[in-house]
Formats: sequence, C-alpha cells, structure tokens
Amino acid sequence: MLFNSLEFALFFPLVFVFYWLVFNRKYTYQNVFLLASSCFFYGWWDVQFLLLIALNTTVDFFIGLALNSTKKEGKRTALLLVSICINIGLLGFFKYYNFFIDAFVQSFELFGKSISVNRLNILLPVGISFYTFQTLSYTLDIYFEKIEPTPNYLKYASFVSFFPLLLAGPIERASNMLPQLGRKREFEYGKMVVASRQILWGLFKKMVIADNAAVFVNDIFQNYETYNSATLLLGVILFAFQVYGDFSGYSDIAVGIAGLLGFEVTQNFRFPYFSRSIGELWKRWHISLTTWLNDYVFTPLAFSWRSAGKKGTFLAVFITFLISGFWHGAEWHYVAWGAFWGFSFLPILVKSSVKSPFSVNISEPPQLKDIHRIVFTFGWICLGGLLFRADSLDQAFYMIYKMVNPHFWDLPEVRPFELIGLVIGFVWLEWKGRSDNFGIENILNFWPKWLRWSFYYMLIVSIFWWGANSQEFIYFQF
Repeated sequence: MLFNSLEFALFFPLVFVFYWLVFNRKYTYQNVFLLASSCFFYGWWDVQFLLLIALNTTVDFFIGLALNSTKKEGKRTALLLVSICINIGLLGFFKYYNFFIDAFVQSFELFGKSISVNRLNILLPVGISFYTFQTLSYTLDIYFEKIEPTPNYLKYASFVSFFPLLLAGPIERASNMLPQLGRKREFEYGKMVVASRQILWGLFKKMVIADNAAVFVNDIFQNYETYNSATLLLGVILFAFQVYGDFSGYSDIAVGIAGLLGFEVTQNFRFPYFSRSIGELWKRWHISLTTWLNDYVFTPLAFSWRSAGKKGTFLAVFITFLISGFWHGAEWHYVAWGAFWGFSFLPILVKSSVKSPFSVNISEPPQLKDIHRIVFTFGWICLGGLLFRADSLDQAFYMIYKMVNPHFWDLPEVRPFELIGLVIGFVWLEWKGRSDNFGIENILNFWPKWLRWSFYYMLIVSIFWWGANSQEFIYFQF
C-alpha cells in the first residue's frame, strides 16, 4: 500500500491507536505489534515477499551472533562472506539476472555470433535494495566491531522490517535503531506535532509538486523527437523537481511516520538543490545511501589504495558512484549516470588537498551571495538527471545535442504556468527553512496561530485539489 493511498489512510490510524493505547505498557509489546504491522504492510504487496525478507533477517541475525562468538579471523571472514554472498546474491538474482543475460548475449553479437538464452519473468520484490543494504550493514558493523549483535530476534526482525522505512528507506543503521527498539517509546506531544508537520510537507511535495510535474515530464520525454530545444530543457528542469519532490517527499513521510511511533531516524535530504558544489550536493542528497557507500565501499577502497595518492582516491570515488548507479537499476543509462557523477568529482580531487570528497562541511547554510554557485550546481544536477530519466543512452545524447543547437532560445511548446507558480512557492518555503530538517519544521512557529492553521488547511486543500494525478513513488522500482 502506498503512503498516499486510501488503504494506508485506514491502516496507519489503526496502528497508531493500538500502538499507543493497547501495546504501550512494555517495549516488547510495542515491538511485537510493530513486527505484525510491518508483516501485514509488506504482505499487502505480495505475501511471497515475506519469505524473502524473513530469509535475509534470519541469516544475518545468526551470522551476527556467530561473528561475535569467535575471535578466529579466518572463521569470521568466512561468516562475513556468507552474509555478503547471500544478500548480494539474492539482490543480484532478482534485480540483475536479466541484465547480465542480455549483456552476455550482446557480447557474442559483437563478434558476429548469435546465441539464444531464455530470460526469466522475475518479479522484483519491493524494497529489496533498501533492506538488503540495511541487513548487510549490520553484519559488516559486527565484523568490524563497531556494534554488538542483539541476541533478541524480535528486536532485530522489527528493525529490518520496520514498515515506514521498508520500501524506500531511509537506509537505517542498527546502531541507531536497535537501542530505540530496546526501550519503551513514550508519547510526546511536541514531537508528534513536528512529525505530523513533516508528513504533511512530504505529501505536498509528492502529490502536488512531483505528481503534477510527472505529467509534463512523461509527455516531453516520450515525445522528445517532436519538441523543440526549450521544451526539452523545461522537461529536464521539471524532472529535477519531480524526482526531488517524489523521493524527498517519501522520505519526509517515512521519517514523520517513524516519529509518530516514537522513533528518531535518519533525515535523508537536506535541501540538496541549494548546494554550492558537487561535494556538498552528495552530503545533502539521499544521505542514508551516500553515507552507506562512503562507509562500506569508498573508505575501504581508498584505504587499500592510499599509496596511490589522489589517483587511488579518484578510482575509489569512481567505483563508488558506478555501484551507486548500478544500485539504482539494471540499465546502462544508470551506469552512465554513476560514471557522470564519478567524473564530476575529478576537478574537486585535483584542486583539493582533502583525503575524501565526502568530507565537505555543510554546517553553514547557503546564502543569497552563493546564488551563482547554487545555479551552476543545479544545472549540473539537471544534466545528470537527464541521464537518469532517459529510457536509453541514445535518447539522452539526442536530447543533449538538440538542447544545444542554435534554436535553443525558442519558447517552450509546453507552458505549465500553474505548476511553475507552485514550484516557485515551494522553493521559497524550502529556502526559508533551509537551516532545519525540512522546509516547514520551524518557520511556522513564528507565524500567528490563525495564519499557521490557515497555511495547514491550504496545504491540505492543495493536496486534494492537485493530487488527482497520482503516480507511484519513483524509488519503488529500485
């Protein structure tokens, strides 16, 4: 069930009421109810999916205990490899089997040979990319002795299957969630208000900004050969707002729902479109994935190749982003998207003396004086977004070629003035709240009560008014 569906609108209020009024005596009762609710939520998509997540959960739970019970390095390494092989093996089979089969066939065709290999009709389990990284980080952290494994299967299963984060993240760490699952959650009215506000803002991002942008983006990208340069540029810019509104909107809803259940989880976005550099962008965009790749891919590679200096660092960055692109989907344009961002870090590494391009300090919020750097970075985001959204590399290169031709200054043939007005208002509110966790977290506190509630009602009305063009969350396909 989708967060913006009628089914979820019926499901979650029941969970909320029973969680706080019936199962609130002990944290064990809360965990049992959370696990049952998560199983119902995930089984709603397909009951068979529950078997797969149960397998991941059980394997890594017992491997975690085994890792902690032995000090023999050979045995610990073997246990870790078992965890990696099972997690990545299952993810690879369900998500990448047909991709590798097609690549295998095409490699023979390059040499004039034709072979026939049957593709499989595989249903991709929803959320598998997210919970696989979540369980894998658990065994990796135990192996590197960053955390102690939990002997409580209920706690661990509740962590892996926690339904607000299950389908599209944020990718939470056991070091943050397990301690919270090991104590009773208390109802705090102030935190509930903030969480509700974040859910409302997330729904606005998704249903008003992203879903309405999707209508124009889909049309422009499907008919890219017939539209002029300015229209294609408009489509690329609108896609940037579509994917941000869609994914950060989902993350806001997920974090808000977790907050209503008494949990504090990772904020996945921190106003990435106000970034002043490429390095800063990747400290603000999909933070849970970026930090995961930094900790478990980039850092080990950079350490192994430290003797190669900046060349080793760049190679580690490049491989990290290739993996990021491939994680997003089994298509060559996703791989190209990853390579694009890997190469984008090259000037940073050449000019900078820092050891890691992911160590950019973002404690100081952007100011109006930074507008030229923000605009340039946003333009680079849009270029990368074109590779991400295009159905193929041929389409992406054709659109880039067409956008830079001499007729660039023609007026767009598609003119969504109403949507552009909504986007401008949305950007203004995000800018005002750029020092917080989400756009309207605190700025409304300075408004008179009548104005604040009027704004809430306006958001709700806009969600119902412009929310008719419902689209599936983009990251469900990953």
